[in-house]
Amino acid sequence: MARKIKAGEKLIIASHNPGKVVEIGALLAPYCIEAIGAAALGLPEPEETELTFEGNAALKAHAAAASGLPALADDSGLVVPALDGAPGIYSARWAGPKKDFRIAMERVQRELGDKDRNAHFVAVLALAWPDGEEALFRGEVHGRLTWPPRGERGFGYDPIFIPDGYDETFGEIDPDLKHLISHRGRAFATLVAACFDE
Repeated sequence: MARKIKAGEKLIIASHNPGKVVEIGALLAPYCIEAIGAAALGLPEPEETELTFEGNAALKAHAAAASGLPALADDSGLVVPALDGAPGIYSARWAGPKKDFRIAMERVQRELGDKDRNAHFVAVLALAWPDGEEALFRGEVHGRLTWPPRGERGFGYDPIFIPDGYDETFGEIDPDLKHLISHRGRAFATLVAACFDE
């Protein structure tokens, strides 16, 4: 059974991606958990050297938890079967050193050409404590890619991803709905069930 995080506790969000910190902070808000971004604490961003979403999420969570507070890390990415699973764990790296996801989306479009446009997002949340304990939670959302990008909401590859059962991209969809149906939202629901007191 996973260890619980109680209302009023502080939790480091082990990410330097402002969009991700805001999105995870919004998911945590109803549970009265004080979310603090790793950048706000001056924590370094560890190099992602693992070969799976689970490995990289755990690596980031443990690095942040070494500061003395429990930490929640997310490793997520876009998986395109027609590109042999790319960009996958390298999703952020496809955006280059300036994290320009227009470059990444253009690369996906260029490499995909007229191949099958099915894709899915994966998110793995790792919750780590300073004593080394960890818990992992995975969520996925399936859909298809579109071009050109649509919508100003969300971040990353959201403007080119249409989830199954919808006509709008994650860049167009209402953020509250995205939280419910997204890969991160699904991983978060399993985390909540295991680790938060309702």
